[in-house]
Amino acid sequence: MKKYKPTTPGRRGMTVVSYKEKVTASKPLKSLTKGMKRGVGRNSQGRITTRHKGGGHKRKWREMDFLYNKKGIPAKIETIEYDPNRTAYIGLALYADGERRYVVIPKSVEVNDTFLVADDAPVKPASRLPLGKIPIGTFVYNIEIKPEGGAKLVRSAGNYAEVIAHDAGYTQLKMPSSEVRKVLSTSWACIGEVSNDEHKLMKIGKAGRARHMGIRPTVRGSAMNAVDHPHGGGEGKAGRGHRRARSKWGKPTGKGQKTRKPKKYSNKLIVKRRKVGKRK
Repeated sequence: MKKYKPTTPGRRGMTVVSYKEKVTASKPLKSLTKGMKRGVGRNSQGRITTRHKGGGHKRKWREMDFLYNKKGIPAKIETIEYDPNRTAYIGLALYADGERRYVVIPKSVEVNDTFLVADDAPVKPASRLPLGKIPIGTFVYNIEIKPEGGAKLVRSAGNYAEVIAHDAGYTQLKMPSSEVRKVLSTSWACIGEVSNDEHKLMKIGKAGRARHMGIRPTVRGSAMNAVDHPHGGGEGKAGRGHRRARSKWGKPTGKGQKTRKPKKYSNKLIVKRRKVGKRK
């Protein structure tokens, strides 16, 4: 991590990830990039569905490979690059047949390291194989929910899931949230922990930097009027007036409360619920 001298109140305590120590290329491969229009929290009708998003620096989209459908062809990591659209580092993989693709890399992989996507791939960082063939105790990322459906789980910086059991065609994984979940053993996953584990230590430091990242201000509910939020209103600095914290729409939120839908489709796949609140 890089720390700044406290030349201004905003600089005091600000930290950034030392990208120069890991990144080996300053520009992305042109054939795998394109322009993009960010959704900034809006749906297809233009309505805000996720608050506190908008603005920010212009970005180029990197075409990422989450399908990993080039099986049995060894690949070498040519460069390690920064991607503004995700927290992890990405690597430019050169396959033996000459094709190049961007992939999310684990933290122990360096330039010129090789990996393989195959049923009999060696259990080493960045290699990809079915969950049923991965030994218990191994850390994995880029996990599929359905076979050949592409990596959906555990893709952000520093995260990993642990293989803890194989049973009746399912593999039990301990997720980063501490939840234990069953996934079909025929689904594929990559070996290792996602790179850039220092990302969680980063302190934004000042409001302007958050705006460059596309994060808009968040107003506390207790600072609003009663008509705008369940926690609003009252004379002076008043308490929220409810036993449990609520969102703007009156739903339970934060403070270790359960917010999962009781009839969610994947409830039957959860072996152990995640730990919530301060005891996590």
